[in-house]
Order: sequence, then C-alpha cells, then structure tokens
Amino acid sequence: MERRTIGAGTLAVGAVGLGCMPMSWAYSGSRRRGDESLRTVHRALDLGCDLLDTADMYGPFTNELLLGRALKERRGDAFVSTKAGLLVGEQHIVANGRPGYVRRACDASLRRLQTDVIDLYQLHRADPEVPVEETWGAMADLVRAGKVRALGLCAVGVRGGRRSGTGPYDATLRQLRRVQQVFPVSAVQAELSVWSPQALGALLPWCEARGVGLLAAMPLGNGFLTGTLTPGQGFEPDDIRARHPRFTAEMMAANQPIVAGLRRIARRYGEDVTPAQVALAWVLAQGRHVIALPGTKRERWAAQNAAAAGLRLTAEDLAEVARLPPAQESWD
Repeated sequence: MERRTIGAGTLAVGAVGLGCMPMSWAYSGSRRRGDESLRTVHRALDLGCDLLDTADMYGPFTNELLLGRALKERRGDAFVSTKAGLLVGEQHIVANGRPGYVRRACDASLRRLQTDVIDLYQLHRADPEVPVEETWGAMADLVRAGKVRALGLCAVGVRGGRRSGTGPYDATLRQLRRVQQVFPVSAVQAELSVWSPQALGALLPWCEARGVGLLAAMPLGNGFLTGTLTPGQGFEPDDIRARHPRFTAEMMAANQPIVAGLRRIARRYGEDVTPAQVALAWVLAQGRHVIALPGTKRERWAAQNAAAAGLRLTAEDLAEVARLPPAQESWD
C-alpha cells in the first residue's frame, strides 16, 4: 500500500483508508453484522488500509466499541481517527463545542476504542454558540496532555454554499483560518468523488499549500459509483440514501452515464478492474496529500478498495472523467 503524509509530513498513512460508519450507522441496519464488520477491519489492516475513520456519533457510540475490539489486538497496525462535536438525539443532531464537553468526549472515546491515544481527533462540526477557537483550544490541550496526536476538521457540506451563492467551502475555509491561529490543522475531511469534485476548487489548494491532508469522504458516492445499485431499487427507511436528492429513481437513472464512463475506463485495465476502483484511483490522482476513505462493512469490498491504490490512471483517463456529465439531483 502506498503511504501518504499528512500534517506537514509528520504522519504517514495508507493512501486508502477505511470509513467505518456503514458498519454501525446511516446505512441499511438489517445488513449490519458485527462479526463480519470486525473481519473487514482486520482485512483492511492486513492490506495496509491503516487509517480507520470513525466518530462517537456513529451508532451513537457502537462504532467506536466495535473498533475497540479490533484495536485491542492490533493497535500498532492502525491509525485511529475519530470525531467529536455532534450529539445524536431521538430525531435530531446538534453541535456541542463546549471545552468541557470536548474533554469528556475524548476520554469516553479512548475508553470505547480501548487505546490510550487517538492519532487524529477531528471536530465534526463547529458549535454556532461557541467560538471555534475555544473548542479548538480544548482539543489542542488534549494533544499537550498526550491523549491525541493531531487535530483535524470536518468540512461543512457544500449545499449551503450553493443556496447562499457563496463558494462551496467558504465557511470551512474561514474556520480553518481561525483555528490555524490556535493550533496546527493536520487534516481536513470533506466529500470528494467523481460526482462531487467541489473540494478541488479552493479547499484542496489550501491543504496542499500547508501540507494538510485531505481525507476524501464518500469517494464512491455513497455506493453509486460502484455500479452495483439499480435505479428504483429502494432503500430501507434508516438508510441516508432514502432521503438523498441523488438517489431518487429518476436521478439514479439520469446519472448512469457517470457510471458507464467509469466502467468504460475500467475495461481498459482488465476484466477484474471495477468502476469503483477507477473512482478511487481518480480521487488519489488529485494530489499527494489526498487519502481516500471508502466506507464498507464487507471484506470483499475492503480488498477491492485497497487494490485501487495500485491503479494509475493516465492523463487521457483523467481527461475522460473530466468530460463526464455533472451529477444531477432532485434539488436542481
């Protein structure tokens, strides 16, 4: 597995990591199997996908507990990334950036993960009621206390920017400039994929100029770019795609040319190469500080994702991806 550095080159991780959220939260609950997810974590670590990305809100809490079972045996093989700052209620999610809460959340995550240090601690969302500098200062204190090695920030989604007429990541960039004055940012997590490339505009250049890693969330477009989903197939009520504007039957059908383009490129590299691997290779080709974080709960897909790190797209391939039609959604 190719290694990539984040945080001014002080931390090294596999170019492809493992997004652990689907194991415990946001995707079809009936298909979750704890033992299978645990095997998937071990398989990913075996293949060099050592960045394990989780959050205390996934479950909530159950995803960290699951990873703790694996880390108890293989802490030395893993780069552990978790997040704090969001509280899950019965029908809502709220931000909490109070320093006291951040300190308690970190201690709780350490217990669930069965480790004495978190490699990357990320602020999931800034609390609008608390100056972000105060939240970030509390997180910096955790680094000084030896409980955390580095800090990261999760980007605010692009949809708000589209609605307000501002740049897609203007709010995130403002937050980054503010917290960077308090303590160095080592990584920024943001959606980046063939059908959601907005992070390439201003966010990735900001990261590259400072040696900050860009953790590419949802690099497979919530599964759409794998080519394994059928328009109109439907999703379970607890699946986030049941309410996603790109996963209506109409929009899934309209966006099939994107998958067809990825499949066309994949065929050039052999029968075993998949659209998903081309999609991941495209993400990795965007910069040396980009780490892909495909989420899965299946061993088979973890192995396939890891293999994508060895796929090198040509300039012609990248140009062909650039010519694919932009993704449509029901809000357009």
